[in-house]
Amino acid sequence: MSITYTIISFILALGILITFHEFGHYLVARWNGVKVLRFCIGFGQPIFRKRWGKDRTEWVIAAIPLGGYVKMLDENEGHVAAEDLPRAFNRQPVARRFAIVAAGPIANFLLAIVLYWLLFILGVNGMKPVVGPVEPATAAAHAQFVEGETIVSIENEPVASWQDARWALLRYAIDQSANVTIQTVNKNGEINLRKLDLSRVDPDKLNENFPGMIGLTSYQPIIKPVIGQVIADGVGNKAGLQAGDEIIAVYDTEIHTWMDFVKEIRSSAGRTLELEILRSGEMIALTVTPETMVENGKQVGKIGVAPVIHQAEFDELLVTVSYSPGKAFQKAIEKTWETTILTLQMLSKMITGDVSLKNVSGPISIADYAGQSAQMGLVSYLAFLALISVSIGVLNLLPIPILDGGHLMYYLIEIIRGNPLPDKAIIIGQKIGMAMLFTLMTFAIYNDINRLITG
Repeated sequence: MSITYTIISFILALGILITFHEFGHYLVARWNGVKVLRFCIGFGQPIFRKRWGKDRTEWVIAAIPLGGYVKMLDENEGHVAAEDLPRAFNRQPVARRFAIVAAGPIANFLLAIVLYWLLFILGVNGMKPVVGPVEPATAAAHAQFVEGETIVSIENEPVASWQDARWALLRYAIDQSANVTIQTVNKNGEINLRKLDLSRVDPDKLNENFPGMIGLTSYQPIIKPVIGQVIADGVGNKAGLQAGDEIIAVYDTEIHTWMDFVKEIRSSAGRTLELEILRSGEMIALTVTPETMVENGKQVGKIGVAPVIHQAEFDELLVTVSYSPGKAFQKAIEKTWETTILTLQMLSKMITGDVSLKNVSGPISIADYAGQSAQMGLVSYLAFLALISVSIGVLNLLPIPILDGGHLMYYLIEIIRGNPLPDKAIIIGQKIGMAMLFTLMTFAIYNDINRLITG
């Protein structure tokens, strides 16, 4: 995946999410008669600027797409002509100011609902939740999961795909639940109840493949170590490998499955390997030196070959989950609510120290996710946008000065006190809010860089 593709996917995602957020502020401000001076997406040097409408609102796209703002007429920010005073933001009743500020995060939640609604109508492709090999001495092994059985429900919540299962397990893993009831059905139709203990899940690894960490993997058909395709300019072709070759051994290590072969190749970047090959009934020996490539900050070996795939076996494990428009809308609301609650749970656990700040992702990680999801297709990209839209909505509602939630906190205090907070208190709050956001961003960028270095 090229850096250009990742950057374009990231900028497009930010543009959509920020525009919806700021348009929420803009629309409710206009509905309440407040004059909007500028609608800006991004920060820094403007690359597009035009005035429209009877209020001559300035519409701006700036060079750095990491935010945006809606500038309204306000006596706190400059002189206001006498005839425009009724349209100044600061002259509005506190209820109207509250509605205008809250409209941004609400717009993000509404966007998430629309995106999830489209996803559930289009259909979400996934793998059936069939259990693969269970790692010994893990929570799944203790719960007596068996390879080949299918997860039907988690705590009476139906599960249709591995995505559903992972999402449900994540919610219970955050709470470190000790007795999660999981219903499974085996190939003979026999139903079993498994009691999964998630109390020992490492909070620092919730961003990783934690189902694998507890011993649960998705079932994959066994792929024989037979080459089906050789890339013309790859090192495998140069070494003499051909389609139809069966890999018997790498040095003295016997190869039984394609994954056995992949593990040997990936762990041997730049190191010459001796292969035992069965070709047309005859044993031959070849040497190959895997090309060194970098994935997630780690060096891995690749030789440019692919296995023989029996697609029908994989197709049997695929499932498409879709709903009627009415049911999809209901599911979209539920999904947005669940995502919001999960995000708040993660934040609260971070504050209390139960979940490490290592789980905070910054712009580099988000850009990477944007590029990966876009490459996987429209459905994956829409799911990414919905998730980030919820995150932006939740983040902006946090009672941190300079964020929307901070302003809403000021307005609630004003309602209780009967008059606004003193300017001095607001200025102090702004400084505290800036310090908090700077600290959070520092953690996020540090985590991004650390992930790039350590993989």
